[in-house]
Amino acid sequence: QVHVVESGGGLVQPGGSLRLSCTASGFTLDDYAIGWFRQAPGKEREGVSCVSASDHSTYYVDSVKGRFTISRDNAENTVYLQMSSLKPEDTAVYYCAANLMRRRCSGPLIKHEYAYWDQGTQVTVSS
Repeated sequence: QVHVVESGGGLVQPGGSLRLSCTASGFTLDDYAIGWFRQAPGKEREGVSCVSASDHSTYYVDSVKGRFTISRDNAENTVYLQMSSLKPEDTAVYYCAANLMRRRCSGPLIKHEYAYWDQGTQVTVSS
């Protein structure tokens, strides 16, 4: 079965940090651009960040620029999302997925280009 597995979520106070991991199962992650999305209760799923397959170039939505860092370790078949200076509005279920249509991140994430979704990992930022 081809899918990804997210981990690393949890409860953190405002200003805190978390590192999310996205591990591939059944496919080689370094063949794809990988995106992180998030969905808060009652809201649409939004693209947060993306890392390209080849040159590892990155994209971030404006709301997380300077606070989140995406990286990939192809040897570990894993993509990470380091989240710092977390805010209550970052509270959401975070998902990663593979882009089946392009290998390079060049702008806002387009959800229908992504596949191999899993259940996500909950991030709650609260005091």
